[in-house]
Amino acid sequence: MPDNAPQPVDRQLPTDEARDLIALVRDIARREIAPEAAEEEDAGRFPREVFGLLSESGLLGLPYDTGLGGGGQPYEVYLQALEELATARLTVGLGVSVHTLACQALANHGTDEQRAGWLPAMIGGGLLGAYCLSEPSSGSDAASLRTKAVRQGDDWVLTGTKAWITHGGVADFYTVFARTGGEGRHGITAFLVPGDADGLWASPPERKMGMKGSPTAQVHFDGVRVADGRRLGDEGQGFAIALSALDSGRLGIAACATGVAQAALDEAVAYATGRRQFGRRISDFQGLRFMLADMATRIEAGRALCLAAARLRDAGRPFSKQAAMAKLLCTDSAMTVTTDAVQVLGGYGYTVDFPAERYMREAKALQIVEGTNQIQRMVIARHLVGPEAR
Repeated sequence: MPDNAPQPVDRQLPTDEARDLIALVRDIARREIAPEAAEEEDAGRFPREVFGLLSESGLLGLPYDTGLGGGGQPYEVYLQALEELATARLTVGLGVSVHTLACQALANHGTDEQRAGWLPAMIGGGLLGAYCLSEPSSGSDAASLRTKAVRQGDDWVLTGTKAWITHGGVADFYTVFARTGGEGRHGITAFLVPGDADGLWASPPERKMGMKGSPTAQVHFDGVRVADGRRLGDEGQGFAIALSALDSGRLGIAACATGVAQAALDEAVAYATGRRQFGRRISDFQGLRFMLADMATRIEAGRALCLAAARLRDAGRPFSKQAAMAKLLCTDSAMTVTTDAVQVLGGYGYTVDFPAERYMREAKALQIVEGTNQIQRMVIARHLVGPEAR
């Protein structure tokens, strides 16, 4: 079958620097990530060395200030870099998104001293972060979390279990949300916990349908002691910090979903233009051409909505509704596009010899993480008609 290499996405980027940055990301994705993606995902290997390379290349802190070691890039550019990484391997793209999310509480709510002391190493020193909000009994209802932090002198002692933690067990630091006060959202505080803290340990990773190279595990805090200087923001401000980070994180998931969908479309186009039946390419049959056209349209629509929300964020305007819309549309589209890609490849699409089935398994996770798509619909509806009657 002939080699039908996909054409790079035609991107609208605001500066020459941004264009050079995306070219660098594409080169790293093509040379260092994509060639080993299928084998490593099948084996369940976490590509820690790739994250080291991304850190050395300045790609783990793109949306953060240059004065703190970041890339100083607008979210509009960061999301397009994230999409390129996810197109090559979702484990890497999602990992960068989660790491960026884990840095955000410190970057936006830490003191000047905290930021100067920790953030440069977190975004450019080879470290990897995790975001600890969900628990075994509080997923969508995050305000009901039970992990406790009890004040003891100048320290806090954390006790509890977090669940579904990306990079659980391999992260160098954890942004943790724990209950320091009464019930509900106003009793929660954020902490920055070192990955090697005494009493912190992780269960074996979950056995997942997709993204097998990305460790997802329960993280346990058995009397973990952290100094009050590692508290981020005021006591009781943690839930607001978590929600503000999730708005940005949802855009990261939307970008990753667009990347997976783009990879699936590229695979479907390459196969359809190389496969011949009844004396001609199967891409010459109208039914299949229409499928490809619909797939491409879904991807472009999702990408446009995601970047429109990013531009609102960059302008300092409210973007919570648009972030939920982008996460909803892009992840639902990724599920549809990857399923159609398997159909285009026919029997081959159902085998592990082609990546289409992996893309379909990976897309499913993106409809669930960082707020299920049912939660996104609730968020959007609240912006339209107000909160639900109780």
